[in-house]
Amino acid sequence: MKSQTRRLETLILAVILCALAPLAHAGFPIPPAPSFNAKSWVLLDGRTGQILARHEVDQHLAPASLTKLMVAYITFSALKAGAIHPNERFTISTAAWRTGGSRMFLLPGSHVTVNDLLKGLIVDSGNDAAVALSQAVAGTRAAMVSLMNRYAKKLGLHNTHYADVDGLPVSDHYSSALDIARLSRDIIRTFPAEYHRYFAIKTFTWDHITQENRVSLLWMDSWVDGLKTGFTDQAGYCMDASGIQNGMRLIAVVMGAPSWNARVNDAQALLNWGFNFFHDHELYRKGVALGRIRVALGSHGSVPVGLTRSLWVTVPRLNYRSLKAVLVVPKHLDAPVETHKTVGTLRVMLGHHLLLTRPLYPLLAVKRGNWFEQLMDEIGQLF
Repeated sequence: MKSQTRRLETLILAVILCALAPLAHAGFPIPPAPSFNAKSWVLLDGRTGQILARHEVDQHLAPASLTKLMVAYITFSALKAGAIHPNERFTISTAAWRTGGSRMFLLPGSHVTVNDLLKGLIVDSGNDAAVALSQAVAGTRAAMVSLMNRYAKKLGLHNTHYADVDGLPVSDHYSSALDIARLSRDIIRTFPAEYHRYFAIKTFTWDHITQENRVSLLWMDSWVDGLKTGFTDQAGYCMDASGIQNGMRLIAVVMGAPSWNARVNDAQALLNWGFNFFHDHELYRKGVALGRIRVALGSHGSVPVGLTRSLWVTVPRLNYRSLKAVLVVPKHLDAPVETHKTVGTLRVMLGHHLLLTRPLYPLLAVKRGNWFEQLMDEIGQLF
């Protein structure tokens, strides 16, 4: 059976290399990732979640107005659940009006729709809009902060803790470049319509005051469609930018840059480097048999195994031949076999680096065989 497993792994590897062969091409080696005078940065593939470039990605840093990404996420969740509605109006509190820093210029006692508050939050980076939305969604700022931390835990943002809703300096309020990138990815994937509706807006006018989106890459590169910036003296200049080219989405986060121009140039350099030298490729579609495992005492002698979701991988354009995959499966399974239970793992390697792992599932259920089928299986195992 050991030799049979080896033959199976060789077959899987051959399938991958065959699929990638048309993409390989000659050219100069891929240069190293850009490096900057910032505290932290990361480049993340939006489809696969793979990290393409990193520097101090888990460091706890003040996120400034990148905090508002979680306010937007929770507001989108409330809209999706029907707890609030885009055209629903909320009365602006004195607390929201008094909030300092960047503002939408809300007036106390005025009635503003959720739709406009979201524009003020995302385009104007309004601290007053963040407070108003928090009161609309959760009742109070404190309740919203509690929700934000619950969602951070749920989304696996292990290096994030919120203490306010607007990003103004306060103790025990931090996030990391990688957490910001992963939250951005979740926003784009979970709320695609809302993402495109709000984050790509270049200007917003409220009460005769027009403000420009601070993500200046929206004007510089037509393929950029979001997300957010932030600045305080404590945080420095921060940029969270995303764009899509030829179906490939990248997310670049720069935190603690020394200037406005630096954060713009750094994020743009990361995105350009990623698009120039990497490629998303579909290795396997869901439901395709990647191999078979023998089934003991079953109505069928073996079962095909595969993935329940299509598998994409992000790889350097010139390094396809370094890509390998290994099927890690047991020698046999005992009937009955159910399709919802994992039976092994697919490991994808780039050289000696593990890119990702995915669980393998039976592609069909196998019942326990009748007495004759079990007898024949037991006899077969004797020889």
